Amino acid sequence: MDLARVYKMSFAGVYPHYILKATKKGRTKEEVDEIICWLTGYNRQGLQKQIDTKVDFQTFFEQAPQMNPNVSKITGVICGYRVEEIEDDIMRKVRYLDKLVDELAKGKAMEKILRK
Repeated sequence: MDLARVYKMSFAGVYPHYILKATKKGRTKEEVDEIICWLTGYNRQGLQKQIDTKVDFQTFFEQAPQMNPNVSKITGVICGYRVEEIEDDIMRKVRYLDKLVDELAKGKAMEKILRK
């Protein structure tokens, strides 16, 4: 993985792709936002501020209020990597988010996605 490239990617640039992936499968933007807020601790206003200021992924995750304590329950493969085995902290967080959005697009119930 090219960490420097991913770190510098604009979260605001990738966010519409998360929305598109979910809505193409009948899910909603609100569900994507709920997942992001659950994962990172941002509230809706904080999330929107990060999008509006076009922060990169590294900044997005470094400024996250608090990663959800149940984040360790996110396991499985995304983009060919087991998320629980990714050593780099920021990359693991990016892949957690990818995994959650993927689960949403695959029709998984929100209670399961949010590890309730």
